[in-house]
Order: sequence, then C-alpha cells, then structure tokens
Amino acid sequence: MKTKRKMKLKSKLSKTVKILVFILSCCGSNLTLSSQDKPNVVYILVDDLGYGDIGCYGATKVKTPNIDKLATEGKIFTDAHSASAVCTPSRYATMTGQYPFRGNNGKGIWGPAPVESELLLKTDQLTIADVLKNSGYATAALGKWHLGFKTGRNDWKQPLSPGPNDLGFDYYFGVPVVNSAPPYVYVENTHVVGGDPNDPLVYVGKGKPEVVTPITPIPPEASQRTVNMFKGAVAAHKIYNDYTVGTVLAGKAVDWITAKTAKKSKKEKQNPFFLYLATTHIHHPFTPGSNFQGKSDAELYGDFIQELDWMVGQVTSTLEKQGVAENTLIIFTSDNGAMLNLGGRNAVKAGHKINGDLLGFKFGVWEGGHRVPFIAKWPGKIEAGTVSNQLICNVDMLATFMALTGQNTNNLEHTDSVNILPALTGNPEKPIRNEVVLAAYRESHLSLRKGKWMYIPAQGSGGFTGSKPEQHAWGGAPAVAFIGGVNSDIENGKIKKDAPKAQLYNLEEDKYQITNVYTKYPEVVKEMETILESYRPKTEKTPKK
Repeated sequence: MKTKRKMKLKSKLSKTVKILVFILSCCGSNLTLSSQDKPNVVYILVDDLGYGDIGCYGATKVKTPNIDKLATEGKIFTDAHSASAVCTPSRYATMTGQYPFRGNNGKGIWGPAPVESELLLKTDQLTIADVLKNSGYATAALGKWHLGFKTGRNDWKQPLSPGPNDLGFDYYFGVPVVNSAPPYVYVENTHVVGGDPNDPLVYVGKGKPEVVTPITPIPPEASQRTVNMFKGAVAAHKIYNDYTVGTVLAGKAVDWITAKTAKKSKKEKQNPFFLYLATTHIHHPFTPGSNFQGKSDAELYGDFIQELDWMVGQVTSTLEKQGVAENTLIIFTSDNGAMLNLGGRNAVKAGHKINGDLLGFKFGVWEGGHRVPFIAKWPGKIEAGTVSNQLICNVDMLATFMALTGQNTNNLEHTDSVNILPALTGNPEKPIRNEVVLAAYRESHLSLRKGKWMYIPAQGSGGFTGSKPEQHAWGGAPAVAFIGGVNSDIENGKIKKDAPKAQLYNLEEDKYQITNVYTKYPEVVKEMETILESYRPKTEKTPKK
C-alpha cells in the first residue's frame, strides 16, 4: 500500500512539474493567449507549386479564385523561401525548425526519401505538431508524408511505426511517399487503408512487373510515375486512384475540421485545432479529376492547379460553415519551386510561367527552386490585401507557432527557426531575419542569402540537368534556355567556359539573377563564404593511431 501511494505521489509530482515547465515556457512571450483566444491553424503545404503558378502571383493561364481570395483577405509575401529546393528536406525543415543539412546526424538530408526510407525525424525532436499539441490543440496531418516510416529500413510490414503519430499528430491519413512513387495506397495512422492480413502489402523492388499489383493507368502526357514495386494488398490498391486523390484528401480535411468544430454542450470546452494539409497537387503525374480536365489554358498542369484551388475552397468554405473562420490562421505555401518536367514544359509552351520570371526550377538553388508563394490570412490580426517583402523561410514555422501560442521561443535550442509572427500581424521596419541558408539537391550548392546578396559557391544550379525531349528531369542551364531565360553565365543552354567559379547576385537590383557579379565584389564574396562556412556541420576526424 505504501509503495502504491509513493507511485501515485510521484505521478502527481511529475504532472505538476510538466505543467510548471509549460507555464514558465510561456513567460516572457510577446503574445499571451487564453485557450479560447488561441487561433485554429490550417497549414496548407502544396507540392511543387511555383512562384508564378497562381493568379495573385501573376498567373494568367489558370484561374485560382479561392487562393486569390486568401490573398485579398490576408497578406502575400514576395520573399518567402523553402530551406531546400527538394521535397523531403524542405518538409524536414518545416517540421523541425532545423535546416535539413543538419539532419541525418549531421550528414544532411539532400534528396527525396526513397521508398524504403526509415523515419527521418527522431521521435524526441520537437515538431510543429508537438508545439501546438503541447498547447492544447487537436492535431492532424493529411496528405503527402514523404519523411519515412519505422526505424531502420522500412519493410512496410504493419504497423508503420514510428511515423506521424509519434511526432505530435493525433491523426494521419494520406499518401505515404508521393503520388509518383509506390506504394500506391493510402495509410491511416499506422496501417494501410483497406489492408488485408491474408493479402499483405509486400515490397518486391524494381523489375518485377509480373508480380506487382496493377495500378491506375495514366497517359504519357500526365508525366512520369514510377512503376509499382509492391505485390499484394489488391483491395488497398483499388481504393487508391490517381484521379480521385484530390477529392479524397479534400473530403478528409472537410470531415476532420467538421468533427473538431462540431457544437458541443455549453459545459464542454472546444479546443483549438491544427491541420497540416500536405497536398499531392501539383506534383507529377498530373491527374486532375474529370471535372477539371481541360478547364485551364495550361494543359494538364494548369488543370491540376485549378483542382488544387477547388481543394482550398473546400477547406475555407468548411471553416466558414462551422463558424470558425474568424479565429483561424490559414497559411498557404509550397515545399519548393516548380519543376520543368513534361507537364511543366507543356504548360510553358501554352504560355504559362510556372516560376514567373525567376531563374531556375525545383532541385536547383537559383530563385525559381526555392522562392515560393506564401499567403497568410487571420481575420482581425492580419491586415487584408497587404504585401510583405520580409525575408522568411519555411524553417520559421516552429518558432512562429510557439509565439502564436504564447510559448517562449528563447527556450528553443538547436534551432534555425525565427519567429515571423510580427511580419504576419504587422509591418516591421527592420528585417525579421538577416540571412537564410538555402539548399539544392547537391551539397556543393549549399548557399547563403544575406540581405540583398545571394551567394552560390559553385557554377550552375546544383539541380536537374536534363534537356532532351524524352528526359523527365530538366533543369540548370538547358532549362533556362528552354524558357528563353537570360543569365550572364549561360550561353546556348550551357555554362560558359569562362564563367566565374561561383555566383553572387544583388537581388535588390537583379531579382531575376540575370547578372553574376561574383568577380565585381570580392569583399562581399569573402564575407559570404565565411558566414556560410560557419553554418556547415563540423565533423570530428578520427585520430590516426
């Protein structure tokens, strides 16, 4: 009996300590909110949406009324960036508040997570979901995950854990990798939707078409999709249809928001909610639903954007219907810039500028690879119809959500995240952040933006280099030539032989990176090199015996 009492007392003390720690963490914050005042948060992360892909950022070949409405009722950022021009590392930055080159025990996360990837985050890492969950929020992740599952090699045997549920999300439903890579099934929390123990999902690898489970047929113009590498789970594969993914995810978002905002009795307290909606749109393959096919002036690529806009409308209209729109912060952004794949090239031929007039594309460190749309709406807190030129990054979400919920960001350790809440709700005269480290696919092109200067320590973009009609991954100098772009280091779709060994651009005067001024400002280059080197992880060398 005495032992049990001691255990109970210890449990109570432990809970009390946790509460005190949380209260203390809130002290000193610039924003203190009661539970009822805390806004709901909807973070819509689009896949591969370029700087020129929506109407409020200049697109004329596609119609995006729902997204444009967010802009007219909120704020547009013109200098927002993803920490990486690649999907998986960019998502790592959003989730953790850390630059992706710090991931993987300092080796960095540079490319898309492969099909068999383990969970790339440590379960004890603080995530944006943890931040909000710790503040009393209900949390959900819907859509594309692409950050791996399990510990060690993911053999896809269920349960798929650790995963999103171990990182602060109460609920997960979505596409486990990406819509262009297997398995082509949905996962709900830790299990395959429609899974059958008598017909399990089994990974068999590439080159075994005779055993893999059939998937939705798509035409060549939809752009690349990797062949299936899994056998079994026939029923689960049938549930997943490329042409209905947008409808399914939008429906899940509507249902989840509706459930969390359903009217309760007067005695019950309604907790705020956080929805991380990571769409597979507009990543290839471009498979818009039948209601959207042929409706844009930018081929399948544009049709996919217009279906995305419909999805956003489903979310915003549900918030209004449930009476919570006035106290909901909506952030709409992209994981990286647009890709010049077949769908992108067809859109360009139709007159659509996927990254506007920015230089470069997804995977590369030129502006088109990582400068992304970023729109924020919060009625009564964010002034409608405003524009900000503050330099911000997706890595800043962790500190921002802490500040939003009254937690003290000074308590953060080992983070690259900066609180941009003042830039959301106001118009600071001084920069919120002075510099940001930006990554391409290649480690050699880890680059630094500081004030007006962008420094790239190598030639080219550090991304894709394809240039032939049959190639999927176009980028670099050949891609610039394809769209008729101009850069002083490029001639006839190739880097000039006498081009400088690295790049420096004055983005204040040359936003589109037309002129490399590396040789003109050696003192700036030296400063930028020194700062960039200070960010690189220091690896200890094993002493020689």
